[in-house]
Amino acid sequence: YVPPQIRKAQETLDDKKREELGRLKKMVNGLINRLSEPNLSSISGQMEELYMANSRKDMNDTLTDILMSACVTAVAMPARLLMEHVLLVSILHHNVGIEVGAHFLEAVVKKFDELCKSDAEGKECENLLALIAHLYNFHVVHCLLIFDILKKLVSTFTEKEIELILFLLKNVGFSLRKDDALALKELISEAQRKASTAEKKFQDQTRVRFMLETMLALRNNDMRKIPGYDPEPVERLRKLQRALVHSSGSGKDTQLRVSLESLLSADQVGRWWIVGSSWSGAPMISDTKSQTQQKLHVGKVSSKIMELARKLRMNTDIRRSIFCVLMTSEDFMDAFEKLLK
Repeated sequence: YVPPQIRKAQETLDDKKREELGRLKKMVNGLINRLSEPNLSSISGQMEELYMANSRKDMNDTLTDILMSACVTAVAMPARLLMEHVLLVSILHHNVGIEVGAHFLEAVVKKFDELCKSDAEGKECENLLALIAHLYNFHVVHCLLIFDILKKLVSTFTEKEIELILFLLKNVGFSLRKDDALALKELISEAQRKASTAEKKFQDQTRVRFMLETMLALRNNDMRKIPGYDPEPVERLRKLQRALVHSSGSGKDTQLRVSLESLLSADQVGRWWIVGSSWSGAPMISDTKSQTQQKLHVGKVSSKIMELARKLRMNTDIRRSIFCVLMTSEDFMDAFEKLLK
């Protein structure tokens, strides 16, 4: 059996497959281009049919590529357009399977992390952050990820990060307060500590003061103090989402409770949040030191003992090691010392 990841690398896409993917991309692109609130129902239905007719991997890759190129641009995207695109992902996530939302989320988070490190000038970071915020708004991802991102931004605390914190809190602040008020309180006190130590670093203090005022307004549940805050569009789309999601797949049980660290290291440690996700990398826990110790210990004993271990079906390195220790020790103290090693 060759896992899909390795299979993909091994096979060169033949013409037929390439043509098929091109046709699929054209169909998905056509649907995404027509996407709007009134026709969301018919488009999500057509997308579900495409998922049934094609390989899920091809569909996930195609959909993610098209949505990323549509939503992640150097200029700030209209909030409503981003919401509609994420709502489509959310409906497919609930109706088709959680791997749809998981695949899109991973791509968005990795791109966001990459752009944060690269100091990009455009508005790509804001657009990606808005996508993550709306994935949370439409119950694709748990608040755990949002708090992880906020903690990361607060720990860096430059002017760019302050803008991003403000942007994220304006989009999902009150939902975070409802989901985990204690974590939000801790985050606010951490931000206040950072602000007091970094005061001399900034020429323009107004942004930092504004961010702290926004955080205090969130803590006191005072919506009026946050300029431009309007929960109505999200609420309206949530209502539409409830109508379009099949009852069996709705609810918070489909939320991905995954941390930022897990998403960024998915290629090294596997994707535990997707059921049946194949794993073909290094072992999950690389405890090479203890493995070499075991093998060394087994190497010292005579072939007679090893043959005996084989007969008694000591079929793993650790079992063989323990067996050899017990058989070759001089007394109980010697056995105890060796077993500890």
